[in-house]
Amino acid sequence: MKQAVVMVGGKGTRLLPLTNTRPKLILPVVDRPCLWYLLRALSQSGIREVILACGYKADFIREAMGDGSDSGLDISIDYSVESEPLGSGGAIKLVEDRLDPTFVAANGDVFMTSIVSDQIAFHQNIGADVTVSTTVVDNPCEYGTIITSEDGRVEYFMEKPRPEEVRSNKINSGVYVINRDVVGSIPAGFYDFSKDLLPDLVSTGRKVYTHPIDGMFIDAGRPSDLMRVNLEIADDEYYGRDWKAPGCAIEGAFYLGRGSTVNGCRFTDTVIMRDSKVVGSDLDRVMLMEGCTVNGAKLRNVILGEGCTVGKGAKVSNAVLADGTVVKPGEVLDEGRDV
Repeated sequence: MKQAVVMVGGKGTRLLPLTNTRPKLILPVVDRPCLWYLLRALSQSGIREVILACGYKADFIREAMGDGSDSGLDISIDYSVESEPLGSGGAIKLVEDRLDPTFVAANGDVFMTSIVSDQIAFHQNIGADVTVSTTVVDNPCEYGTIITSEDGRVEYFMEKPRPEEVRSNKINSGVYVINRDVVGSIPAGFYDFSKDLLPDLVSTGRKVYTHPIDGMFIDAGRPSDLMRVNLEIADDEYYGRDWKAPGCAIEGAFYLGRGSTVNGCRFTDTVIMRDSKVVGSDLDRVMLMEGCTVNGAKLRNVILGEGCTVGKGAKVSNAVLADGTVVKPGEVLDEGRDV
């Protein structure tokens, strides 16, 4: 199996103001688009052709990802662009005539490092129509849960159950192996794959199975999720790096992008993207996007958009600042956001 469709049409309203100027799927994770990590996992699973099903700010995604030749991954990228929102099912229906007999589909909202080769093999061996990736969560009441038989066949779905209704902590993690003939049952127009199509397939006796994923799975739709993803990748893939950070004390996860400089700072769980400068500052759980400057300031639980400036003596906490924001010297800012 070599083909995947990735749905990347969402607006990312919970990540405002960062998504005013870009779709959420190209927000940076240690200087790479968030989407790149999902494509890496697909490439490592043998996928060679990816169709990005785009909606909101599609040109930004095309500019960031190109045709795949510069991605460092062994994949080619093609595009499908919606003229109006179609939902995840409608997005797949739009490319029906371009699909292989069996293909992978994935929600681009999912930040995932898991290899799906085992899920593909399971789908083929058991003769499923659709195989849904799953993960286990502590609080399934926040999600739609899946009830299965012992062999993993889906019996029914339960959307955001009350605590007394919970029968499973297994949830849909947004990666599917699909037989193309299933797409023929998707009607024209807006249609959701997980909420509309999957329950319909189960109710009509089609073979819908589940398969667990391994590795990192995060629905990176909130500022706290974006922060978590950056810190986990920094810790997993850059731990122990000998950073050029004169006079700095570093604790927890840390990343320093190309062309960035730091001096005389204290960093706790901090990610600094390329071409930024931080001097004489105290940063705790902070993410700086490209081209930021922080001079003699204190930041706690903060994401700075591209090109932000924070002046001497400023204190910023619990905030997500838009691209180009200037925090004046001595200014105190607390947005009260969950970062």
